[in-house]
Amino acid sequence: MTFAAPALAVADWRRQVFALYQAVRAEPDPAAAHAHWQATRNDLLTKHPASPVPVERRDRYAGAPVAAYRPEFRFEATIDTDVKPFSWEFQSATDGVIPFSRVGVLHLPVGDLDVWWLESYGGGLFVPVKDASSSTYGGGRYLIDTVKGADLGSDPHEFVVDLNFAYNPSCAYSPEWTCPLAPATNTLSVELPVGELSG
Repeated sequence: MTFAAPALAVADWRRQVFALYQAVRAEPDPAAAHAHWQATRNDLLTKHPASPVPVERRDRYAGAPVAAYRPEFRFEATIDTDVKPFSWEFQSATDGVIPFSRVGVLHLPVGDLDVWWLESYGGGLFVPVKDASSSTYGGGRYLIDTVKGADLGSDPHEFVVDLNFAYNPSCAYSPEWTCPLAPATNTLSVELPVGELSG
């Protein structure tokens, strides 16, 4: 597919990612949803003009390595909003300072993760995670990023937090991208052998 301008390609990428997560939320079988997520992401990464995979590598890029689905890493958790307010600013090489505010904590069996609110235009919930595994991206991965539609769903009380859907930020593919990485409060001492892996 071709687009008249790079901005239009990025807009289409985001539209397709939103549609992907809508399909994932509609699928009652988490393992089937995961298989669809992996196949669609690989199609976007290898073929879409706005892919973070550098153009010169796309024709030989085999797709993102993703671990087999493990249901024990899927949780439904309440966001604990009884937390002390805290701000975090990420210095981006392309967009300047990106401000976040902590709005809650997810208490998961694998550890606690802060939930951040993007204070820039439009806002959005953001939950990155960094783990102790040598097989995952060292800067951490993303679990929830509602700005990009990466949201597995919730009811008024609980969020679906499925670590099998953890994915690498764009900067894992190319140094041309700058991404907010997991702060210390989103770093776990355990290994998370699921989701997108490094390599």
